[in-house]
Amino acid sequence: MKRFFKILFYTIFIAFLLIQLYPKPAKNVSESIGANDITAVHQVPDNVLQVLKTSCYDCHSNNSVYPWYASIQPVALWLGNHIDEGKAELNFSEFGKYSLRRQYRKLEEINEEVKENKMPLSSYTLIHRDASMNEEKKLLLATWVTSLRDSFKANYPADSLSRKK
Repeated sequence: MKRFFKILFYTIFIAFLLIQLYPKPAKNVSESIGANDITAVHQVPDNVLQVLKTSCYDCHSNNSVYPWYASIQPVALWLGNHIDEGKAELNFSEFGKYSLRRQYRKLEEINEEVKENKMPLSSYTLIHRDASMNEEKKLLLATWVTSLRDSFKANYPADSLSRKK
């Protein structure tokens, strides 16, 4: 029995070492804020920006802050995939490229996801405690999103903000 566990341990250890040879995904790091960043196309108050950067930007922008363990496989693959999926759904760094309709809809989705505690993900807040959204942060974000959506309604025709039925 002792021999079995020893062989199992060495097998797992060798597999762990071998998986480190698998290429790691490219880091999601940008040097500057682009012209399409949400902060470049819309007014984002500093306190709201702080909430976005702390709770959203790691997965929903072109600039992630990586923890030390992000260089270890298979965690690197998992994080890379997670970031790719998050950016495909919503990318604050590319927000200005979205159509008005999509921007308007994404703002609504931000409100819903945060209100329903779907974002930030619990797997993220488990490690990044400062990313958790308390009621004050949720209200701050909801107020800003609602205000921005109201400005869309005031400045653009209604048919440019919703799907035709």
